[in-house]
Amino acid sequence: MKVFKKFTVTALTAVLAVTTAFAGIASAASNLSGKITVNGSTALLPLTLQAAKEFQKLHPKVKIAASGKGSVTGPQAVKKGIADIGACDWDASIDVPGFKAFDGQVANKVAVIPFATIVNKNVGVDNLTTEQLKGIFSGKITNWKEVGGSDADIVVITRAFGSGTRVNYQAKALAGGDIVKKEKNYKETGSSGDMKTAVATTPNAIGYIDLVYVSGDVKAVKFNGVEATTDNVINGSYKIWAYGYFMTKGQPTGATKEFIDYVQSKKFQQGSLKKLKFIPIASMK
Repeated sequence: MKVFKKFTVTALTAVLAVTTAFAGIASAASNLSGKITVNGSTALLPLTLQAAKEFQKLHPKVKIAASGKGSVTGPQAVKKGIADIGACDWDASIDVPGFKAFDGQVANKVAVIPFATIVNKNVGVDNLTTEQLKGIFSGKITNWKEVGGSDADIVVITRAFGSGTRVNYQAKALAGGDIVKKEKNYKETGSSGDMKTAVATTPNAIGYIDLVYVSGDVKAVKFNGVEATTDNVINGSYKIWAYGYFMTKGQPTGATKEFIDYVQSKKFQQGSLKKLKFIPIASMK
């Protein structure tokens, strides 16, 4: 009986110790407070919204407001002081073709973003090469029959200037080729969601989008014979991808730092991020 009582007391002490430890963690988490405003990339928006949802459950006193209008608006909003985080599909702390660096901003790498060429479901083409895509988006190829499809005018749908998706698609899929504005069969959209809707509802349309938005409404075509998948990005056979960044004015601090740390954590990178068809940053090392 004494042995049993001794064991019970010992076990109870252990339980209390563990409970106290967890209570301390919960207390520390619940004490974190503040407001975080995120602006920028619509390609990264699904990731940002999911991370915000999970982070606010852990830290109820932190409020996160996230919106997407295009990558360039992210670091611009940080520069103006109206956002704590600028979501961007390129490292905006350095010069890239078409955009000057945002001095004083820090690029916090948060994800690998695969992009895909998409077409309307009525398009009978399943693969396009770099040269074919360059011809289509430059306006030199105007009919689907020129690339193995039916006799129908190609409708080009692209993102407006300032889109990170556009920057990366031009660099990777078009090998730096131009996207030429045409008088007809040409349309620009302001977000990834608008791009998907436009291609899905426009017969004979072609566009591009990050993989997370691809669904049965549109068809992703192969690039130089390689399917747009996360595995093919990781193994190096699919080339249309880029890193996504959370830009901050200097090194992040407070709740902003904790939020970025959460997005970069193994828990989120290997969990929700992968489910959304992004790729963990550690996979590309």
